Amino acid sequence: MKKLLFSLFTFLAFANGFSQIINPVKWSSKIEKLSDIEFNLVMEGKIEDEWHVYSQFTPADGPIPAEFKFKDAKGNYELIGKVKESPYKKQYNDVFEVDEYYFEKKVTFTQKVKITNPKLTSIKASIDYQVCKEVCINQDYTFTFALPKIEVATTDTPVVTTDTAKADTTKSVKEETKKVVETTPSSEPKEEEKGLWTIFFLAFLGGFAALLMPCIFPMIPMTVSFFTKQSKSKAEGVRNAIIYGLSIIVIYVILGSLITAIFGAEALNELSTSVWFNLIFFLLLVVFALSFLGAFEIVLPSSWATKIDSQADKGGILGIVFMALALAVVSFSCTGPIVGTLLVESASKGGIAPIVGMFGFSLAIALPFMLFAMFPGWLNSMPKSGGWLNTVKVSLGFLELAFAFKFLSNADLVLQKHWLERELFIAIWIAIFGAWALYLFGKYMLPHDYERADKIGVGRLIMAVLVTTFTFYMIPGLWGAPLKILSGLTPPINYAESISGFGNHSGNKTDLPEHAHLGPHGIVAFEDYEHGLAYAKQVNKPVLLDFTGDACANCRKMEDNVWSDASILPILKEKVVLISLYCDRKIELPKEQQYVSKTTGKEVVTIGNKWTDFQITRYKSNSQPLYVILDTNGNDLSKPIAFTFDKQEYLTWLKDGISKFN
Repeated sequence: MKKLLFSLFTFLAFANGFSQIINPVKWSSKIEKLSDIEFNLVMEGKIEDEWHVYSQFTPADGPIPAEFKFKDAKGNYELIGKVKESPYKKQYNDVFEVDEYYFEKKVTFTQKVKITNPKLTSIKASIDYQVCKEVCINQDYTFTFALPKIEVATTDTPVVTTDTAKADTTKSVKEETKKVVETTPSSEPKEEEKGLWTIFFLAFLGGFAALLMPCIFPMIPMTVSFFTKQSKSKAEGVRNAIIYGLSIIVIYVILGSLITAIFGAEALNELSTSVWFNLIFFLLLVVFALSFLGAFEIVLPSSWATKIDSQADKGGILGIVFMALALAVVSFSCTGPIVGTLLVESASKGGIAPIVGMFGFSLAIALPFMLFAMFPGWLNSMPKSGGWLNTVKVSLGFLELAFAFKFLSNADLVLQKHWLERELFIAIWIAIFGAWALYLFGKYMLPHDYERADKIGVGRLIMAVLVTTFTFYMIPGLWGAPLKILSGLTPPINYAESISGFGNHSGNKTDLPEHAHLGPHGIVAFEDYEHGLAYAKQVNKPVLLDFTGDACANCRKMEDNVWSDASILPILKEKVVLISLYCDRKIELPKEQQYVSKTTGKEVVTIGNKWTDFQITRYKSNSQPLYVILDTNGNDLSKPIAFTFDKQEYLTWLKDGISKFN
């Protein structure tokens, strides 16, 4: 269905001959008077179906975040705090390997200002943003806020609206502010639901893993037997076990609620992309991993467990609750690393994710206690405690150690230090998973192992084979293999000592034309129209004009899936001169090159503005990617073609343009 809709969109684009400018967001604005000198500048955007506008907090290397500029503020007004925005949605983008923070249907931005010049009559503000569906468009919009006359403040200050926004001037500031802040959608967003379900299931699996730890698993039959023996009837035993299980859930959910209350979603999202956060979490995961591997035990003060245990002896419902709390405290050495990892991961998603995560985790732990209390006969079918429990714990230690380096890699990528490049990262993972495989095969022991196993069970053997297979799978990555299974975990393939892999220097070509660089797949490319056109005249080849963007997802899909085709790539390397014009670059042009567009009337101040204006003026289109074949004088030889996954269509279009040049 998605492919069908996409094909329809592409067809309609051709049918219109690229003669229409796409404008999927309709903006309006209003001003809210908070006092004689303080106002809220409210900017509202109505977004067409299936289009996304991206939050100002979108991580680096992803889609372009919204950016605000407030003109002539000095001496006239002060900005109080940052621009606030309505709740955004979050979804992982496997093209950019980062999370996207975006809005759909509607978005509201609010900036509080304090007027310092009483003669000021209006405030101008602008927003630069990217809006995407099947294509991505870089747009901007300028708001003009007409300030009301300063009046004596009353308890029921009216709201003055400007531009196209409408408001009831009889409503109070309190009512209007509430309406702006409370922009909860009428139905739960599908992407948000998907994210929360993912958190829940991952947390449930984490709880199940914690359940198989030596500090929890043996307690299941002991605790259930205690309830059944101490209770006057089977029904009472079942009731007490259910209360015990529910208490476990409540304790962990309260922990998740506290995390949500103390830290806001915005702060946690900023933390998740922070260098220091990633470095600290790297160290925490290493400590947790060493604990699981048997180097030491992480335990809470024994006095805590003693005090809680004394309360549990009092009996009754309160005693059962304290028994559940005692389990959480005593088992901290096993559950602490898993809970810590889960809390940081879910908290970085924002919203109620920590609560959902803690609910999934605690549900997995509480279910066995409740189910075995209801069906005590099942206890006889439980596997006996033994060395296999420590095997589970050690296996989690290896996983914690491997994922620790993912956070170290995040910090390195942000700093662009190239300390942990792709080859080194993969080598570390090969070593960790290789050591894990040897352990599962029983080749060595760790401190908490009972004895070396002369024989290993079928389950352990299967696990050892899977880990060994994964280890061998990673080895070609040292020589440039893409390792698609690990997409998003390893550093990008271009963040490496050798982009083309060890021993292959084709990706490090130095004999390039002046002003050129190596683009995707080693294609010689220019980023300036005039320089590229001059080179095309010199070598007498047609030009492939590529309107693209650093944050253009569909541009990357075209390069990875269409340009890489064996029948297309040689043509791009040998038959044309590639000029890639990046329409989203924020690099400012020299003052003498800045101008006001005759087509749009907007100021052109950045490289991205320049190429976007060129695309709009010449091709009446502002979406990327867009491709055109030109001759050496810059004349069009083909009709523009946009995003398409049809390799044959693109190849036919490419050959047709080149044949016209010849």
